Amino acid sequence: MEETKMIKHIPVHQVSCCEALVQEKGKIPVAIIGAGPVGLAAAAQLILKGEPFMLFEAGDEVGANIRKWEHVRLFSPWQYNIDKAAKELLLKSNWVAPQNETIPTGKDIIEHYLKPLAALPELSQNVHLNTKVTAISRKGLSKVKTNGREKLPFVLHVEQNGSSFIYEARAVIDASGTWSNPNPLRSDGIFSEEEKALKSHISYGIPAVLGKEKNRFSGKNVLVVGSGHSAINTLLELAELQKEESRTEIVWAIRKANIEDVYGGRELDGLQARGELGTRIQKVVESGTVKVLTAFHIEKLQKQGEQIQVSGTIKDEQVVINHIDEIVGNTGSRPDLSMVREIRVLTDPSLECVYELAPLIDPNVHSCGTVRPHGEKELRQPEKDFYIVGAKSYGRAPTFLMATGYEQVRSIVAALVGDMDSAQKVELELSETGVCSLGASGTDNCCEPVQVKETSSDCCSPSKTEKAGSNSCCG
Repeated sequence: MEETKMIKHIPVHQVSCCEALVQEKGKIPVAIIGAGPVGLAAAAQLILKGEPFMLFEAGDEVGANIRKWEHVRLFSPWQYNIDKAAKELLLKSNWVAPQNETIPTGKDIIEHYLKPLAALPELSQNVHLNTKVTAISRKGLSKVKTNGREKLPFVLHVEQNGSSFIYEARAVIDASGTWSNPNPLRSDGIFSEEEKALKSHISYGIPAVLGKEKNRFSGKNVLVVGSGHSAINTLLELAELQKEESRTEIVWAIRKANIEDVYGGRELDGLQARGELGTRIQKVVESGTVKVLTAFHIEKLQKQGEQIQVSGTIKDEQVVINHIDEIVGNTGSRPDLSMVREIRVLTDPSLECVYELAPLIDPNVHSCGTVRPHGEKELRQPEKDFYIVGAKSYGRAPTFLMATGYEQVRSIVAALVGDMDSAQKVELELSETGVCSLGASGTDNCCEPVQVKETSSDCCSPSKTEKAGSNSCCG
């Protein structure tokens, strides 16, 4: 007979948040899901407000998802990657702040920021690693029941080291991200059985082509699928690998009809390193190093001996790519919403993002790459005191930046402690991408009919930033 897993209900006073603080305030803690940059920023904000919290991380370390792309250099310098509340706490210790203008790698983010932050006594005692939240509900009620639900605490069902536990929380901030849930290669968004069967030949994310996975790609025929910054990073490393091993062949499949759309703002980008990615990949493509297939929609994958055959269409014509050894899927990711099935959550039907954010970030409408400042009001759910933040709040939209998440949790924590004036103030400043697509109105201004600040003549004018409260769609 199969052994039944132990189920424990953890009384409030036994939850690993600071016991004295809970008793003094008479509050149960706020639960944070995900110990990435945004989740830890939420914890820092709560500490400064004197609020008890508990933080659950499914991985075995803070920043576990970032570890998967630790070799990649970000395009934003340190000044955009450190939360203000977190910095305030760190500076009280022996932490040495990195130079604002330096651009970190993923590894730098973990080692020089997230780990020192999580090691602070105020945080370390409240962080649960190897702890996966599997479900959330109101205590004793399914999502169907309305009467009295807002007065009841949340209950979080978690799996930790093979055992199941239940924790109570007065509010929940879901910063679990989307990185672990990649989109499939097929253009219809469905994971086929064939794709699942070929998983040993497919990498999702940004593999360490010049590092620990070098042998996997060296001298191979590699297909890269996707048109975002992840794909560009992968392609640039493959191009370097090809210089060492000339037998390495690179095919790049994108769904966009125009390769120019992939290069971004280049020299017009407010973040120099982001603009340089577009410039560099343009040179690689024009050199003939990479074979590019535009407007290519994958329909079928099948095994071809020890290789893969990829079939699809270009402008309704059938196209077959033969003899592929490895595929890198850089087609984005999607949120896992299974844990919130028993609470009342409203998401956009197409992007699976927080509903109020959809008009601001919909890639079908514009591609400014940033978003109007937003906070607790836009992130508010029908389920009171439950919030989805960070990359997960953007759903399938690809334009999220860490600084956006930091402002989200600052505003939310202010609301949770009753400071609505602060919650409604937006203090975000983002650099523009230098790229605009046509808006829904079909005009040449991506931000019409929204008014822009008088200091900027164009919604995506280069090297300018729009401060909090700006109506520019480019942030």
